[in-house]
This record gives sequence, structure tokens and C-alpha cells, in this order.
Amino acid sequence: MLKKRYVAAAKLVNEDQQYPLLKAVELLKQMPPAKFNESVELSVALNIDVKKNEQLVRGTVTLPHGTGKVRKVLVFCKGEKELQAKKAGADYVAGPDTIQKILDGWIDFDVIIATPDLMREVSKLGRVLGPKGLMPNPKAGTVSDDVVKALEDVKKGKVEFKMDKLAGIHFVIGKLSFTPQQLVENGEAALQAIVRAKPATVKGKLVRALSLSSTMSPGIRLSMENLETELVEA
Repeated sequence: MLKKRYVAAAKLVNEDQQYPLLKAVELLKQMPPAKFNESVELSVALNIDVKKNEQLVRGTVTLPHGTGKVRKVLVFCKGEKELQAKKAGADYVAGPDTIQKILDGWIDFDVIIATPDLMREVSKLGRVLGPKGLMPNPKAGTVSDDVVKALEDVKKGKVEFKMDKLAGIHFVIGKLSFTPQQLVENGEAALQAIVRAKPATVKGKLVRALSLSSTMSPGIRLSMENLETELVEA
């Protein structure tokens, strides 16, 4: 059944054609549906020399319509900030005593926010959380004294992106249940953030190739015409 659905979906896509983002989204919605609300992912291949550390592409962006996933947030803080974090909607509020629990295997959260005064303790989790992309980071806004704002940003759809070892970025821009316009606006916001994170040492175009897919679909190649000029000027 899975194979039949994939084959039927693939027949809708011309592999030799590059589609505008809106048309690609519409194609995804025409494909035979799965039994769950699939995620929609933008895959970006970059013209980056992965051997050069100064060419690492990373950053954050707040997607206009969120990712469609309710993310559990753990906040490391103490004192009056604990109450602030709880009121702001933190799923878990913790102190240094929770560190051992995480080292023992507890990872029932999607994002960690920490105040600067606790980062020395939280840094002990680097070997566990680092490979999972869960370590708090000042550049991502997840190390902050203003836990309320940091929480609000995460809940509104602020996400971090980072280039992988193959110079690619895989960006979930929503769910298949989103309207086409919502997915297009999220996709444009994600691409704009990536293009604006272009390292100064990268010459020429940053983006080498683009594709769009849902959890169970084949990839759809996206048009690159005037992409970077339009996004930077937007």
C-alpha cells in the first residue's frame, strides 16, 4: 500500500521540471494522503565548503504560522524566574538537580531555555544534548535572562536552523493540513533567513538546489530563478 501511494504520488511530478513554491505545495496536496498529518520539509543544498568553519550557515527564524508541532519547553532558571517561566507557559521548570535526570536518559522536551547563570551547570549536558541539537545557545535566543520573551518566541514558532556535514539544511515548514498560502509564507520566511545568513566568505550564490517534500512523498524540485535577489530584497 505504501509503495502504491508513493508511485501514484511520483506520477504527479515531472522530475525534469523545477516548480515555483506555490505549485509544489499544490502538488503535495494532490498526492494520495497518508493516515496522519504529514510534515512538510524544505531541503536546501548549499554552495559551501564544509571544511571551512567560517562558512557554517546557521541562524533562527520565526515562521509566520509556526511548524504545526506543539513543542515541549524546558527552562533552566531559579528564583523569581521560575514563577515567570511557569506563567509564560513552560512545560518544565528545572534547576541543576534535573541535569542528572537528563544524563540518565530523560529527554521529554523539544527545546531548552536557560538563564546565563545556570549555563555552567547546563554545559555538562553537552555530550548528550549537543548531537541532538538541543543545547541552549545565545545566538538562538535560548540562553537569556528574559525567560518570558524566550518562551514566547519559541511558542510563536521561532526555530533554529543549522547546516549539516553535507552542506544541507532540512527545514520543517509546517504540516500538510496548513493552507497553501501558510506553507508558502513559512517557506519564504525560512529561505529568506537562510539567504541572509550567507557567510561573507562565500562567493556567488549560496543556494545550489531546493526541493520540497512531505513525510511520505517524493521530493519536488523548486525553481531557483531570481531566488536570492528577491529574498534579500523582500
